[in-house]
Formats: sequence, structure tokens, C-alpha cells
Amino acid sequence: MGLTALIEFLERLDETHLQMLDLAAAKKQAIMDNKVEGLIEILNRESKLVKLVGQLEEQRAQAAYDFLQGVGIRSNLNLNLTELSRLVFDPEDKARLLHIQGQLADTLDRLKKANELNQKLIEQSLAFIDYSLDLLVGRPNQDITYQHPANRDNVARRPGFFDARG
Repeated sequence: MGLTALIEFLERLDETHLQMLDLAAAKKQAIMDNKVEGLIEILNRESKLVKLVGQLEEQRAQAAYDFLQGVGIRSNLNLNLTELSRLVFDPEDKARLLHIQGQLADTLDRLKKANELNQKLIEQSLAFIDYSLDLLVGRPNQDITYQHPANRDNVARRPGFFDARG
């Protein structure tokens, strides 16, 4: 009974992570299209899924503990799925457990890569915004320090798009 519940929770975790993978693709498109409202909606949906993952993870840990109790291990070991699979003697159950382990690992790897790509896109967007602002208003710290008027002409100055002195 404990193994069946464990496999079911692992399958639900995989399904939830696949939904997060879909949201990551939608987030990528929202970032590229500069749709802030859509991005906010995606982030809200994503936070609900993260909360669900936390609940499923707690249930998975309890199912793993129940499985260990069922096979006669009375301590509260924190075994990974490969270690748990060594305690499964039915070849069919072992194959199901190892299959969902591989499937979940693949989904998590794809989700990690999608999130890394989205993070890079956001960093590039912020760098572009920063560069655009520099073009419009001039370089930061441009006129903060005193410079002798004779030296000012030798320094290459790039006025901003908007001339504040005009």
C-alpha cells in the first residue's frame, strides 16, 4: 500500500512540474513580448503551483516513511528513490518506481533549464532598460564630481538625449 501511494505522489509531482514547465514557456514568451500584466498573472499561477509542490512533497515524504514501515524498517531514514527501490522486491513495482524517478528527474532538469533561460532573458531586459536610460539621461555620476573647466573639454562627454540645461 505504501509503495502505491508513493508512486502516485511522485506522478502527481511530475504532473505539477510539467504544469510549471508550461508556465515557464509562457513566461518566456511574456518576457520576450514585454507583457508585464501577463507575466504577473503567470507568476501568481506559478506561486500556487509551488505551494502545491510543497504539499505534495510532504505527502511524498510521509508515503516513503509509510513504505519503510511496511517493509519493517522502523527508523525515520531519509532515503532517495534509488535507495528505496532496493527495498522493492516485486520487479513490476520496482520498474514503475524507477520509471517515475527517471521521468521526474527529466522534468525537473527541463524546468531548471527553462528557468535559467528566463532568468537570463530578464537580466538582458534589465540591462537593455539600464542602457536605454543611460542614453536618455546621460551616464550616471556624470556631473557629480568637480572637474576643472580646462579639463572638461578634453574629456569625451556624451550628453543625454534630453539636455537638462536647455
